[in-house]
Amino acid sequence: MATCISRSPEETAALGERWGQEAQPGWVIGLSGELGAGKTQLVKGLARGLGFPGRVHSPTFALVNTYSGGRLPLVHLDLYRLETANQIAAVGLEELLRDGTGVTVIEWAERWFGRGGSPEPGPLGVQPFVAGATKGCTSEFRVPRRAGKIAEAFLEPTRLELPARWRSVQIEPLSETDRRIVYEDLGP
Repeated sequence: MATCISRSPEETAALGERWGQEAQPGWVIGLSGELGAGKTQLVKGLARGLGFPGRVHSPTFALVNTYSGGRLPLVHLDLYRLETANQIAAVGLEELLRDGTGVTVIEWAERWFGRGGSPEPGPLGVQPFVAGATKGCTSEFRVPRRAGKIAEAFLEPTRLELPARWRSVQIEPLSETDRRIVYEDLGP
């Protein structure tokens, strides 16, 4: 698990840009945090790091925006308007998690996968992977020993399996400009 403190929207975007530069096909990033926490700012930086030259905005009303023209395609989902995992499943978004050709980012990921932090690996075959710590972040990587209540919470009610390469991100406002960004990677 890694923790970063961002002191401005520009620093949040810079973190996303570094992630975009290291991103590999099949990465899925689940973002959680209240309105205005900086989720979309992080996605803007991610798109810049992937080399996308255009404007990026939250797909709150469209549900999904796809950006191409960079090193990898970026699929940006915003689940704010959907309230339950069953509503999300009914829309048919699961296939976007399995595409594997680009990077998928999900704002309000807790609405699909549940609350409670990062899922622990277990019988789902999801295993932790460590992508190097990012400048300005402290790392505390841990390997859980068994699937626990968190994994069960993430999978209810649809028992959706996590993508193979999953980054769980929680953005917490500390002040008007400061953000605590905690993330954990799971996958090969």
